[in-house]
Order: sequence, then C-alpha cells, then structure tokens
Amino acid sequence: MSEASHVTVFVNGTVIVDPMGGADRATSDAIAFRSGRVAAIGEDARALTAEATTVIDLAGGALVPGIGDGHAHPVLGGVEALGPQVRQAADLAGIVSAVAAWKAENPDAEWIVGASYDATFSEGGLFDARWLDEVTGSTPTILRAWDYHTAWVNSAALAAGGITADTPDPELGRIVRRADGAPLGTLQEAAANDFIADVVPPFALDQRLEALERATRGYAEQGTTWIQDAWVEPADLELYLEAAQQERLHTRVNLAFRADPARWREQVAEFVTNRNRVRSLDHPRLSGETVKLFLDGVIESHTAALIEPYADRPDDRGLPNWSDAELAEAVRAFDAEGFQLHLHAIGDAANRSALDALAHARATNPARERADVIAHVALLDPADVQRFAELGVIANFEPYWAQCDAVMRDLTIPHLGHSREGWQYLIGSVHRSGATVTFGSDWPVTTRDWRPALSTAITRHSHTEPDADAWLPEERISAAAALGAYTTGIARQALANDRGTLEVGRVADAAWLSADPLTIAPEAIAEIVVNGTWLAGDTTFLSTSITT
Repeated sequence: MSEASHVTVFVNGTVIVDPMGGADRATSDAIAFRSGRVAAIGEDARALTAEATTVIDLAGGALVPGIGDGHAHPVLGGVEALGPQVRQAADLAGIVSAVAAWKAENPDAEWIVGASYDATFSEGGLFDARWLDEVTGSTPTILRAWDYHTAWVNSAALAAGGITADTPDPELGRIVRRADGAPLGTLQEAAANDFIADVVPPFALDQRLEALERATRGYAEQGTTWIQDAWVEPADLELYLEAAQQERLHTRVNLAFRADPARWREQVAEFVTNRNRVRSLDHPRLSGETVKLFLDGVIESHTAALIEPYADRPDDRGLPNWSDAELAEAVRAFDAEGFQLHLHAIGDAANRSALDALAHARATNPARERADVIAHVALLDPADVQRFAELGVIANFEPYWAQCDAVMRDLTIPHLGHSREGWQYLIGSVHRSGATVTFGSDWPVTTRDWRPALSTAITRHSHTEPDADAWLPEERISAAAALGAYTTGIARQALANDRGTLEVGRVADAAWLSADPLTIAPEAIAEIVVNGTWLAGDTTFLSTSITT
C-alpha cells in the first residue's frame, strides 16, 4: 500500500509552511500528512498522533516544502560516473592522469568519454589534442568541459569525426584551430554537440537507466522533489518513459524538448506527439510540458550573445543561435500549442531577444496562464530588469554562480570588461521588480546541492570563505526569498499550483532538515543535514540513522 494513504505526523521541530509567508510562515511544533496532502498543522496535527501510521520526531530540526531544481541535466550528470573522473582534478596534469587511469582500468574500451573538466586549467579555455594523445594513444577520446558547451578531443577522435584543416566550422559552432588551420582539439557549441550526437557512440540503455536512477536518487537524498531536465533529445524521451514504467524515478521530472534552429518547424508536431506520449503514460513523476531553446553559448568561450563586443575581442559579439525574427516565430509557434518555453540566455543580447520573443507570443496568441522561463540570466542590461515582471516571465538563476570564483575572475570578467561586471546575476534586482525568481543548479555544470547555492544567494560569496567580501552585495536576497525561489517559485515553474508550501490541502512534498535555513548563519546552510524527503506523502529518502 502506498504511503500516501497513511497518516504521518511530524512533531518537535519547526515547520516552515511558506518561506515567503512573513511572520506567520512557521509553526514550532507539528504537521500531519494524509492521502498525499497536508492534513493539519499545529494542534490539529498533534491531535492526529493517536491514529498516525508514522510519527516523525524532528528532533529540533525543520520541515520545509520540497526543494525543486529549476534547471538541470540529470542524464548528463548521471553518466559522468561512467567515464574518467576528471571533475575531481586540481589541474591539467590531474585531468590527464584521470584519463590515463581510466584507460588502464578499461583497456578494451572503444571510446573514452568523460566530463567535466575545468576550463580554467588552460589559457583561454583552449585544450590541445596532443595532451590527451600521450595517454590515450589510438583510442578516440572526448571530454566535455564543465559548461557542456565545449569539448576536448584527442587526435584519434578528430580522425574518427573526419575533422581536418579543411573541415569548415559547422553552423552555430567553432572548431578551434592552430595557426596553420589544423584543429587544435577544442570544439565549441555545435561543433562539440554535433560531434557527440553523430560520432561518439551512445551509452547503452541499461547504463543510462542506472545513471538516471542514481541521479534522481541523489536528488531525493538532498530533499529535492522536482527537477526540470532542461535538454531532452529523442533518445532521452525513450529513456524517461522506460524509467517511469520501471518505477526508477525518485523525483518528479519535467522534460524540456530541445528545439533545433534548423528544423524547429517539423519539431512542433513532433513535440506535441512527445507530450502526448508522456501524458498517456500518466505517471505522477514524469511530465513533458516544455520546449527548450538555446539562444546562445557561454561567456567563457566567447559564444554568449552580447549587445556590445567582448572587451578582449572588439570585433566579436558572440554566437547567437537564432535570428530575432526566427526566434520570435518559433516561440510563437510552440506557445500556440500550449507549451511552456524554457530559453537558455547567457548574454545581455540573448536575454533581450528572449524577452522580445516572449512578448511577441503574448501579443500574437490568445491570452492564457503562462509560466515561461528564461534560464541563467547571466548578463542582463539593467534596462531589461523590469520586463520580467511586466511580461510574467520567470527568471531562473543558478545562484551558485553568483560569486567571484576562479572562473569569474580568470575568464568571465576579462571577457566582459569591468564596465559590465555589475550586470551579472541580478537576482536581487529581478526579485525586487516583482518577477518570479526560481533557482536551479545546471548540474552537472556545477553542484546539484542546493545548500551551498542557497548560501551564495544570501551572501554573494562562497560558504567556504565566510569572511570574504560580497560580490555585487546589492544583489543579495534574504534567506526567505532564496528558499522561496526553490519552493514557491518552483511550484509556478512546475505548473503546480498545489505545491510549493505546506499549507493545509497542498501536496505533501517536504524535506526534513537538521536546522532551520532561515535562522542559522548563511555560511552554515551548506552543512545542514537532510534527514528525510517526502513526495506526495511517500518517503523517497530517510537517513539510516533515523528511527520512526
């Protein structure tokens, strides 16, 4: 029998009913779940203890609404474990050593496929095929950078892909070259993504199922109950349908089908069919209501679309994936079919184009409730801040990036110039405008753990450096607003008006934390322990140290 039909009562802790609810946001004692929803709070909840199937002693901790991740790539994150563990490397030599170790352990592998290397380990984020050749020999090798917009390949992989000095750059991509025109070994944007799709053999279905289950289980273990998979290809749909049928999803996942600038018109009907397949399955943990459009690349590889040129490349404004006219038409067409739009926009030009396209759809198509998302919002012209609220567009930030770390210091700011440094991750400004703000991880680009990211949103510096100066301190937000971006904000993004708080009648999604994130020092939030997670009343994680 499902736990959703049980009565579970939580006592002896702080229940954060609504992080954005002001002084009345919490009760200090109890809450009860029944039939998958919140049945009672406070004294009414304690009265249900006698009939409860389970009583959870919060032991002075806090119960918060279930955490959401508004932008992530769980399949990509899950399969990282199948290749060389280059993410743990401390320098370039460490990456090469990890690849060498993996090859020694898997001598018969036809390909070496791994991620995510730190692009700051080589000047300009450019990596040479010959550095990998020394340890990989004739085995084709590809590593994805932490931004997943760039790949580093060895000479054998270049040969497998037929890439030579005479190979032209693909549309919307770059093959980085040596002075003589020969490929260096670094592929950017479509050059990397097309190579992975067309040349690199995919992982087997059973490997990908295990990776997805491992990923969603890891999310459940940190209190997460909903994920936006922000990059879904046709093969991923089959994977998710199989995973749902096998009951191997430990969180809810919404799928965002990637629109291809070259064939989006055909995809309109395809995506309607995809959405219908997911709806027909009618699985409570899987939905497919969203279309993803990549508007540009990333600042670190000079592929984000900027209004004014890069500071260190005065003739370069980036690599937009869509013309404004084509983008507006594509957004209008998908919106007309009732899809939620999820637009990757890093540069200020990309963010402006995204807002313009969404405004066009609203002006052209019939009025309806919309919850469209612009993801990342990394560089935003202050003149465009208020437009998020005016258009009802959700701003999905990855708050862990809102700090002056090595990537920001060594790559991002030098590319942008200090005149635009202060236009980055304007979380506070967008929040104060009245727009809906949600948070995500972009895992595996950076950690999927919401706790250090929550801390960063409040402090604008790393939790590991508690005495550091805040970077762009005016863009800090309160702990309540930050937790709200993971809960109440996510509920709107997830198209779920019955989730996001622990008010009576709401879906019983919750995470049991060892401390109240709204009252402890922000730098200590990263050390909070997640003791348990509930999704619609079902336990998806419970610490082995807990007895009930």
